[in-house]
Amino acid sequence: MNAVLRLITPTAFAMLAAGCASLNPPPPVDVLPTTLPPVATLPRPAGPVTGGLFHTASYRPAFEDQRARLVGDLVTIKILEKIDAKQNSTSNVNRTSDVSGGITALPLVSSSLLGKLPGKTTIGAGYGNTFEGKGDTLSKNEFDSNITALVTEVLPNGHLVIAGEKQVGVNRSVDVLRFSGIVDPRRLQPGSIIDSQYVANVRVISRGLGEQAEAQAMGWLARAFNTITPF
Repeated sequence: MNAVLRLITPTAFAMLAAGCASLNPPPPVDVLPTTLPPVATLPRPAGPVTGGLFHTASYRPAFEDQRARLVGDLVTIKILEKIDAKQNSTSNVNRTSDVSGGITALPLVSSSLLGKLPGKTTIGAGYGNTFEGKGDTLSKNEFDSNITALVTEVLPNGHLVIAGEKQVGVNRSVDVLRFSGIVDPRRLQPGSIIDSQYVANVRVISRGLGEQAEAQAMGWLARAFNTITPF
């Protein structure tokens, strides 16, 4: 009896712990406090002290629109991504074969006797094969949002590496939007605004965390059955 209890007790505790765990693991979203990340600054070149008002590392022309050009500047991105993909495929295959033959001679049978046989002394065979296949694929994705990102690095050619994150929490659900890419500062509009179509190496991630996201996820038992089912 004691041996049975020793076997049942750990099993019961394991099942209880599994029941207390979340059925759906949260998506890989870091819900961090809304504090600014550390900003890496470029070292200022040590130039001669001339008594001037302008410095090489922080020089900004006085008579131009303010645009991002240095690490720590802000860039506003208008995210408008539309991806429409459509593919049609049609295949038709037809093949027909006919074979026919006749008996003109038989061993030990004279030709005169063979001519008196019924007219059904021909052999024929026919073969036909038809295949028709059609396929349609349609994919449509749209993403529309705005986000302000931070310049994290200035490349040697002057292009700006930007990265930004937006977290919106309502009740017990959190929506996280992350954006990163490389911007040509010549494409920036007044106010450091740019459309996402002019950003290179775009990475856009939109994920949710909370009860609403868990309600849309498949349970662990259903996922297990989908893994092993042969149908």
